[in-house]
Amino acid sequence: MKLVIAVVQDQDSNRLSNALTKHNFRATKLASTGGFLRSGNTTFLIGVDDQDVSKVLDIIRDNCRAREQMVTPVSPLGGNADSYIPYPLEVEVGGATVFVLPIEEFHHF
Repeated sequence: MKLVIAVVQDQDSNRLSNALTKHNFRATKLASTGGFLRSGNTTFLIGVDDQDVSKVLDIIRDNCRAREQMVTPVSPLGGNADSYIPYPLEVEVGGATVFVLPIEEFHHF
C-alpha cells in the first residue's frame, strides 16, 4: 500500500477530484498555501494499492497542468522598501508536486 500526496494549484483541484472519483479512487482534500507565491493550493491524500500507483500518477499528470502567470514580488523584508519598485515577473505555476510513501497499515473504520 502507498500514500500518494499531491500538492496541486487550486485551479486544478476540482478537475483532479472529479477524475479521481470517476476512476474510483478516494482522496482527502486539504487546503494549503504555497510558500513562494503565497497562493492557494490543494493537497490530496490518496491511499492506493501498489499496483494502482501508476494509474493515479497518470490521472494527476492528465489533470494538473503548468501555466505561465504574471506575479508581482512582495517587498523585501528588513530593508528599505521606499526605493523598492516591484516589477511583474512571469513564473510557471500549477502542475503537481507528488510524493509517494510506503504505508505499513491502513484502517478504514
